[in-house]
Amino acid sequence: MSKAETKEEMQQDNAPNVLLQTHDIQKIYTQGGESLTVLNNVEVQIKAGEMVALVGPSGSGKSTFLQVVGLLDRPTGGQLLIGGEDAASASDDKRTKIRRDYLGFVYQFHYLLPEFSALENVVIPQMVAGVKRKEAVEKAKTMLTDLGLDHRLDHRPARLSGGEQQRVAIARALANDPKLLLADEPTGNLDPETSDGVFEMLLGVVKQHGIGAIIATHNMQIAERMDRILEIKNGRVISY
Repeated sequence: MSKAETKEEMQQDNAPNVLLQTHDIQKIYTQGGESLTVLNNVEVQIKAGEMVALVGPSGSGKSTFLQVVGLLDRPTGGQLLIGGEDAASASDDKRTKIRRDYLGFVYQFHYLLPEFSALENVVIPQMVAGVKRKEAVEKAKTMLTDLGLDHRLDHRPARLSGGEQQRVAIARALANDPKLLLADEPTGNLDPETSDGVFEMLLGVVKQHGIGAIIATHNMQIAERMDRILEIKNGRVISY
C-alpha cells in the first residue's frame, strides 16, 4: 500500500469523533554517528470524550510522544492526523495554527507567569489568540471559579499551593477551548490527596466538554481509572 493510499484510508477512518490518529510514527535521534529509536511504528487513535493514560518507565519515550503529537517536535517518519489534517508534513505556520486552535497542554511543572495573578495567567493566552480582554476576563473568572479558585483570582503563583497552581494551569490549558488536551505528569509533584483532586477535575472537564485527553503518568492507580491505557515499551505503544 502506498503512502498516499494509507493517508487516504486514514482520512476516511478519521470520523468527526476521532481527534488524533497516528500511522507508523517514528522518532529517531542521531548523535555522533549513533542512532537511538525512541518511537517505532506507533499507531494510536484518540476519540472525543476519551481520557487515555500514557504509561511507561522513565526514559521510555512518554514525553517524546507528547512532544510529537503536540507538534513541539517533528517525527522522523510516519503520519499524524489532527483534526483530519496531516500535521507531520505541514508547514511550521500551519503546525503553529493547529497547536493554537486544537491543542491544550498541562505540564508537571505548571510554568505559570510569576509576575501575573491567577486570573491574568488564564486571560493572557486568550488575548494572544485574539479574544478581547473583557471577554477573556469573564471566561477566566468562570473557569477558575468552576475549579474552586474564586477566592484566589488576584493571587500570584507564589501565594498558591501546588494543587492551586496546577488548577490554574489546567484552566489556562483549556482557556481557548482545545479539542485535545495533552498532560505530562500533571500530578507528579502533588501529594496523594491533592493529586486525586486534580485528576478528578481533569476527568470532569474531559467528560463535560467532550474533549480528548492523553495523560502521561507514573501513577497506575490513576491510570487504571481512565478509559484506556497506552504503554510505551521498546519504542512501541501497546493499547489495553
